This record gives sequence, structure tokens and C-alpha cells, in this order.
Amino acid sequence: MPDRWFLILLGALVAASALFLTWGLSTRIWFILELRLVKLAGLITVGIAVGIATMLFQTLSGNRILTPAIMGFDALFLLVQTSLVFFIGGFGFVQLPGPVVFGINTAVMMVAAVTLFGALLHNNRRDIQLMILVGVIFGLLFRSLTSFMQRLIDPSEFAIVQGTMFAQFGGINRVELLTSVCLLLPLLVWIWRQCPVLDTMALGRDPARSLGVPYDGLQFRLLCAIAALVSIATALVGPITFLGLLVSSLTYSLMRSHRHALLLPTSAAMAALILVFGQTVFEQVLDLQSTLSIVIEFAGGLLFLFLLARGKLQ
Repeated sequence: MPDRWFLILLGALVAASALFLTWGLSTRIWFILELRLVKLAGLITVGIAVGIATMLFQTLSGNRILTPAIMGFDALFLLVQTSLVFFIGGFGFVQLPGPVVFGINTAVMMVAAVTLFGALLHNNRRDIQLMILVGVIFGLLFRSLTSFMQRLIDPSEFAIVQGTMFAQFGGINRVELLTSVCLLLPLLVWIWRQCPVLDTMALGRDPARSLGVPYDGLQFRLLCAIAALVSIATALVGPITFLGLLVSSLTYSLMRSHRHALLLPTSAAMAALILVFGQTVFEQVLDLQSTLSIVIEFAGGLLFLFLLARGKLQ
């Protein structure tokens, strides 16, 4: 039964991708197809990264309501964007090449994450709940600094920053996309090889260690992989806070399995399907009257409140 659901999702993703590429084609077919292929590849890349990162984070935290966004990655991304505009001006920010901004965002988020993990998960203290709490505090600090600088910059420059507050799928840079794919593929191969161990780690630190799993070292490496996945997705299109929660909840509801060999690919396919089908509807049916990220944030926020109300913290 779980295998069948994955195949259904995969078929739906293929159908949604074909619909995204071919809907409304009339003139200049090859030019339009080329643009849509880049956008489609970006949507699938972001979906895979967010879906897998969320499932891994929930496994390590032992909590199905938490996502990597709680660690303040989105807040740090906005702080970096605002800082660039604040120090070099709106014109200078606009003149920066896209790959340079992508590299800065990815590097800053990765360095910050690895520093946090290394400081709080050393040999004498392996408390991931403490790490999450510190991440929440840093997220609040980043948001406060961002708000402070946004009040100081010129209104026209604030409009530039405002454009980065929500995920944008319309203008994905090809160099950034190629870089993201090259970074993502080795991570996915390594994570896939850890699937049997992840099933054991889901039992908790002490049970996993009693079964011979090198829990502490593997936990740190997995957290770094999660940071890399989230950094790649956020730097490529912008912050999507609640997509991971939406995807993980749907995945657990469909699969009803503890096997990560099923959960990880299903969550990746689910996230990619939501993004591809949603973007198709917004472009072809709603004529871009809104943005997909706003609807995802709204639906994910409602789901978050629903899970809190039902007490599904485990």
C-alpha cells in the first residue's frame, strides 16, 4: 500500500510537469519551453530539498510539528538581504550578479548553522532540544535586526527588500539552478545511504546507541545536511516557512510507515507536486493575481494551528 501511494504521487508529478510545460503553447514554442523547463527544474529542486530536509529534521527532533524553519533560516536569509541593501544601497544590490547573491546567502546560512550545531552538540552536551531553543532565540534576534534596518533604509530600497520576503519562482537564474543541482545530488546520494540507520535513529538516542548506531556523530552530519538543503532552497527562491510542515503531514497521513526509504522520496515527490501544480494553476488559471508562496504559507499556518489544537506534537 505505501509503495502504491508513492507511485501515484510520482505519476501525478509527471502529469503535472507535462501540464506545466505544455499548457497554452501557441507561438515561439521552443523559447517558451526552454523558460518553463528552467522554472520546472527549479520547482522540483526546491521541493525535493524542502521535503527531505523536513522529514530528516522531524526524525532527529522526534517531533512531527517542527520544521527546519524554526531554526531561523528564513529570518537569517531576510537579514542578509536587508544587510546588503543597507550597506551597499538598493542600486548596488540590484547590480550584484544573481550567482553572487546566491553564494553569499548559501555560505552565510551554512556557516551559521554549522557553528550553532558545533557549539551546542559537542561531546559534553548532546541536547537537540536546547539547540532548537537557541535557534528560535537567534531567529527572533535576526528578525529584530532586520526590522530595525528596514526602518532606517529609504522607502524605495525597502521595496527591493520587500520583494525578497516571499519565495519567487518566476525568475530562477540558470547558473544558480545548476549550482543548486550540483550541490543537491551528492547530498541526496549520501542521505539515501543512511535510510536504514535513520529508521533506527527515529527510536531515540539511547535505543539507537544500544543497537550500535554512532548516533552523535551521525546526528551532527545529518543536521549539516539539513542546513545545506534548506540553504540551497532558500537561496534559490526565497523563504517558504510552512511548505515543509504541509508536506510532512500529508506524507505521514498517506504512508503510515516508519521506513525512511519510503518517507523521504514520498515527501520529495509531494513537495514537488504541490509546487508544480500550484504554480501551474497560478500562472494559467489565475493569471498571476497572487503568488504561490502566500497560499502555501496560509495553508501551512492553518495546518500548524490545527495540529496544535489536536495536540499532535509526537
